[in-house]
Amino acid sequence: MITTWASGLARHRTGRLLAALTGVALAVALVAALGSFLTASKATMTQRAVRSVAVDWQVQAQPGADPRTVLSLVAGTPGTRTALPVGFAHTSGFTARVQGSTQATGPGMALGLPDGYRARFPDAMRTLSGSSTGVLLAQQTASNLHAAPGDTISVQFPGAGLRQVKVDGVVDLPQADSLFQTVGAPSQSQPTAPPDNVVLLPATRFAALTRGATGVTTQIHAARDNTRLPSDPAAAYSAVTGAAHNLEARSAGTALVGNNIGAALDSARQDALYAQILFLFLGVPGAVLAATLTAAVASAGGERRRQEQGLLRLRGLRPGQITALAGLEAALIGLAGGLAGLGIAALTGCLAFGTASFGASAGSWYVWYGVAFVLGAAVAAGAVLVPALRDLRTVTVADTRKQEDARRSRSPWWMRYGLDFALLIGSWLVFRASSGNQYALVLAPEGVPSISVSYWAFLGPALLWIGAALLLWRLVLLSLTHGRPALARVVRPLTATLAGTTAAVLARRRRPFARSVVLLALAVSFAISTAVFNATYHQQAEVDARLTNGADVTVTEPPGAQVPPAAGAALKVSGVRHVEPLQHRFAYVGSDLQDLYGVRPDSVAKATSLQDAYFAGGTADQLMRRLAQRPDNLLVSVETVNDFQLSPGDTVNLRIQDTRTKSLRTVPFHYAGIAKEFPTAPKDSFFVANAAYIAQVTGDDSVGAFLLDTGGTNQQRIAAHLRGQLGTRATVTDLTQTRGTVGTSLTSVDLAGLTRIELAFAVLLAAGAGGLVLALGLAERRRTFAIATVLGARPRHLRGMVLSEALLLAVAGLAGGALIGWALSEMLVKVLTGVFDPPPAALSVPAAYLALTGAAAVAAILAAALNGIRGSHRPAVEELRDL
Repeated sequence: MITTWASGLARHRTGRLLAALTGVALAVALVAALGSFLTASKATMTQRAVRSVAVDWQVQAQPGADPRTVLSLVAGTPGTRTALPVGFAHTSGFTARVQGSTQATGPGMALGLPDGYRARFPDAMRTLSGSSTGVLLAQQTASNLHAAPGDTISVQFPGAGLRQVKVDGVVDLPQADSLFQTVGAPSQSQPTAPPDNVVLLPATRFAALTRGATGVTTQIHAARDNTRLPSDPAAAYSAVTGAAHNLEARSAGTALVGNNIGAALDSARQDALYAQILFLFLGVPGAVLAATLTAAVASAGGERRRQEQGLLRLRGLRPGQITALAGLEAALIGLAGGLAGLGIAALTGCLAFGTASFGASAGSWYVWYGVAFVLGAAVAAGAVLVPALRDLRTVTVADTRKQEDARRSRSPWWMRYGLDFALLIGSWLVFRASSGNQYALVLAPEGVPSISVSYWAFLGPALLWIGAALLLWRLVLLSLTHGRPALARVVRPLTATLAGTTAAVLARRRRPFARSVVLLALAVSFAISTAVFNATYHQQAEVDARLTNGADVTVTEPPGAQVPPAAGAALKVSGVRHVEPLQHRFAYVGSDLQDLYGVRPDSVAKATSLQDAYFAGGTADQLMRRLAQRPDNLLVSVETVNDFQLSPGDTVNLRIQDTRTKSLRTVPFHYAGIAKEFPTAPKDSFFVANAAYIAQVTGDDSVGAFLLDTGGTNQQRIAAHLRGQLGTRATVTDLTQTRGTVGTSLTSVDLAGLTRIELAFAVLLAAGAGGLVLALGLAERRRTFAIATVLGARPRHLRGMVLSEALLLAVAGLAGGALIGWALSEMLVKVLTGVFDPPPAALSVPAAYLALTGAAAVAAILAAALNGIRGSHRPAVEELRDL
């Protein structure tokens, strides 16, 4: 019997089986692909965190401890590749006499580096000018002293007096925050910023200069073997933290570990949690949609399945036997759909990532594929077996001969209790709380390596998605129940005299029609929200890279270089459309030293992008016009406005070095607006002013950087050409190079890979939601078409009935999906504003992809309609005999 039933299903219910199988396959493929990708992304986060650290451990020798003993202990710790001692000494001031002018700075630090330090820790510093060995000055120190390689400076060591050294080179310290940390202090007690004045000395020279000085300490800088760390950031963090604690325990209080690699992995494990949130928010809806599609496909043939069940019961089959037959159908759908889904996932991985595992380890890959297969089996059981069991308990044989609407006359329970309105209100409340002025989804205080994520904020978009779907369902049901006259007028051009009949049929079938509309709307809204979020992220990632680099190509002059704006003419090589000089100085406001950028207001926008989101108190164009109209106007940061309680028009006195006298002079400016971001500027505090005014009051028009516009093309080629032309005289960076080194926590999630998977499945889900359910619904109504033919309906009337339903489904589903998708996109990007750097001024809408999604859905609906029209052409007597 079972074999006969299975063969009968395959022969006579092929379409129903294939449609349900498709839904299961999509759910399995999506979960398998996203799960494997999530695991691979976590491994990528670990690798990125490890690569981002220049010095893994900074082990501080405690007072009274022998540094050599601590060095031996660190070097002998399992997993340590290399360990070198570094001396740290406090300085009370630096002075330099350059070109007849004496410059002085405040306290700072001197470091003693052993031979081979740069070879062992190559990312700890970057040479800007001069030699890479010997006495090296930090970039800002050189700028403060106006010192360059070859100049002699004096360093004041407490207890040892004034020492003179000759500068051999100028370097940048990319990880100064961690290098000058207070080892062992909690994060809230760490310095707010690294010292401005730093000199790096060879270890032997350091020992000679600091003999007798106070405040001299020793750190052991260690590089660890990180190749054997677990791929999961959380597990890797536990491993390196445990190793650091073990070292501290074995040192018996003689050493404290500054665990830089642990701090990086701590941030990465938070990013991994972010990846899981995105997986839940962007992945789970897709899997739920696929499962819902399977259930809708199964319910499209529910009436026929109940009739078959009633016939089997009349012929004497026991409930257990009927359950076994339903279980057989569910097993066939689950097994075939699960295997097909795993094949789709493997093919997706090979096409998009070059491997079926998506880069995950074999163990993780197998686990996720197994979980996805089990999920597919559960979906099949829920869509086929569970309704069969419910019908066995609640539906009599007599009930199976009735139409579904005759058995179900009451409104759904959620409509009676207003669940849709409750969900929408809850969504609004959560969204309002999570988008308040003092709310931050991602909290990342400056100088603190870890971040925290507010997971409940994603409840707002989730409630909106479900609540809006139920509200759309309610509106469709109400429209079909009470709007039959209007519906008849709408379909009359296609159905002629059968307009009333068509409206009556749609009203009677309002439940399955509403289900089809909602399913299509959910699929479209899923595609829209995912695509808009992805496009907006990429837009802001590009903005972030351009802000960091400044332009397509940026030529940064070394500190203290006297390069006039006219030197930019030599940089206008083939492919460069515009060269814009940008001044970079330092200015004191009160006791706070900040960066000062001098711009040409009329032309700066020709080389770089100035978005309105970068500013407050006016648009980008308005604020640039203010700088041009009144040269002493000044744009300041939000932090400075708050610290000094500034109001528009207030006078701001900055102390800037006068090139002619080599001394600081007070220069009055007027506060004209806020610059929250600016190309090449730091992310905290800075000023933007008119370059001509700065040159006038300081007697110096020298340029700090040149911004080159290449039209967005050939950036790497032009940068390579300029590096060869300029040599070591300047630093050349390009936008392509910068893209790989900047980003927010979302960058670690590799959102591009995630959304490639999401967008591909979203198109398939939209097409399936639009076409499969309609096709099966029309197939189940062959009896209705046959009776209409017997009563005198012509082929054009039947064609009009089918096309009317298809067009109404397409219009209602796409319109509802567009509205839900727009609301979801706005809410999701608003909730995630804190992780966009800078926040987006407007959403980025991928019109081409959305057009493709809409076209796929419409094409699937039309294909289903045409297939239904072709089936309605069969002779009525033959159709009724088969049914």
